Amino acid sequence: MPRLVVVTGGPGSGKSTLVGHLRALGHATQPEAGRAIIQDQVAISGRALPWADPGLFAELMLAWDLRSYRAAAGGDAVFDRGIVDTAGYLRMLGLPVPPHLHNAATTFRYHRRVFAAPPWPEIYQHDAERRQSLGEAKRTYDAIVAAYADYGYEVVTLPRAPVAERAAFLIAAAGLAPIR
Repeated sequence: MPRLVVVTGGPGSGKSTLVGHLRALGHATQPEAGRAIIQDQVAISGRALPWADPGLFAELMLAWDLRSYRAAAGGDAVFDRGIVDTAGYLRMLGLPVPPHLHNAATTFRYHRRVFAAPPWPEIYQHDAERRQSLGEAKRTYDAIVAAYADYGYEVVTLPRAPVAERAAFLIAAAGLAPIR
């Protein structure tokens, strides 16, 4: 059975760096929806931005994550966030999780262990797409971790360690085949 492994957590905690490292090692990966959606929406003067229309932004993230799930079907893959992240994001904002998002989170399942990158103030940085404060990043982490637990996943906290150590930890804990 394929292992569809999610790396999640708040913004600026090293998730994308870890997923990129795993990709460089030869593992199949799926990119984060949020950053790409923000870049695209800014480029086209769209309104599906977290600071303009968080509900529409969430819908685009869900669509992206469903496409990523289908693209990875049939083999092992590491995801930079997953469908449940969108439910956690909406919860963090105090917005309802629509029934279709709940259905997606219960229908399209990932590996039972989800790997959460905890807030890491020493590496946190703002950029064009990451406007959240460190406090908001921590609230996002808490909401997303709670959402994964509520959907029946075992949340495993990634160590705050160099990327190669984090990758080795995830590979072993997820039971992914090492690639040379």
